[in-house]
Amino acid sequence: MSSYYHKFDINDVFYNRIKAHPQNEFFVCNAKVYYNNRSEQSGAFTSSIPCVAVGSENILEMNVDRNTTDTGFIYPYIIKSSSRKKLRAMTAASFERDYAYGDTIAGTYRLSSNISRQYFSSGLEGGSSLTGSSLRNTFNHYQKLSPHYAYTSTALSTDKSSDTACLISIPTMFYGSSIEKGTVDLKFYITGTLVGQLKDERKNGELIQIGPEGSTGSGSTAGVVLYNEGFIYLSGTTNLTTATYTFDGATDNAKWVHFGGGISGVTTDASATFVASFSGINYIPYITMMVHAKRGELNHSNNPTYISSGQTLTPNTGTQMYLEPNLTIKNTVSSAYADPTGSFQKITYISKVGIYDDDKNLIGIASLAKPVKKTEDRDLTFKLKLDI
Repeated sequence: MSSYYHKFDINDVFYNRIKAHPQNEFFVCNAKVYYNNRSEQSGAFTSSIPCVAVGSENILEMNVDRNTTDTGFIYPYIIKSSSRKKLRAMTAASFERDYAYGDTIAGTYRLSSNISRQYFSSGLEGGSSLTGSSLRNTFNHYQKLSPHYAYTSTALSTDKSSDTACLISIPTMFYGSSIEKGTVDLKFYITGTLVGQLKDERKNGELIQIGPEGSTGSGSTAGVVLYNEGFIYLSGTTNLTTATYTFDGATDNAKWVHFGGGISGVTTDASATFVASFSGINYIPYITMMVHAKRGELNHSNNPTYISSGQTLTPNTGTQMYLEPNLTIKNTVSSAYADPTGSFQKITYISKVGIYDDDKNLIGIASLAKPVKKTEDRDLTFKLKLDI
């Protein structure tokens, strides 16, 4: 191989982003959550291959199906020193109080992410809850989309601080930048029969009951979606069934405020199942780099196969001399005859492209699937893409 540095020109580097729409579906049954129809998968060493609860995602994908009997889990750690560096999740008080200088401070790599649910029998500010006060401004900010976002509305006779409701929280790793408008779809089943379906079909955040056709509450708004924050707020208290079941620790009819019972381990009737589906909007930035192999360049190599075989590579040395041997470059030009060969040309085969920083430190390598032939009269351009 040979080393050749070429500085990127202003027209050689382009910054773009891809707009993706990740699809998500959560199926809740008997206090268990299943994500995108994934069932529990037993591994060779653990009962769960990703080593997190079913319905959860292993954020860093560490300790996947790991034999903990022999080696244990891998984990982040830091030695307490005068630099006073600590793990991000640790408080300064704990750092000072619980560890002496020289102690090993260990963390964990089994970090998981999953949806969660909170039920508010007396509103977002009922009891000692601070949820309402923290979301008040967010709800009011969305009023430009619909009046149903208003934290308090006399016209609609609603007050989120005291109205019975449930709040479903969705981490950003599932949707990216925001939840895509018009894709939220909630289905409520009792013994396998659909008793209610909500959808933000107007793309303004209102969760309108669209099914089953002619069911109680059809056409009404039972909640709203906070698209950028990843919250689904449900306040519908219309009875979807005449029979009663166990929801949120009490006997009640099926209502939208009970949707998702079991997401956070709350006991709910085993006959009730829930499906929540939505798409996200995720922007993936990437950089495109144009690497040029110009005519008359990159036609020499230090690879031993570049020279003809059988030559002595050892230089002649003495007290008054250092003489390197004259080496003949191997002629690889094809010919219709075994002898003579074709007219000599300097030919190389480019198999890798290295990316360096300003200090010429190698920071990336692009490997070609098949080496590209480079002759002295040929210009080549390699197009590299990298997510950033």
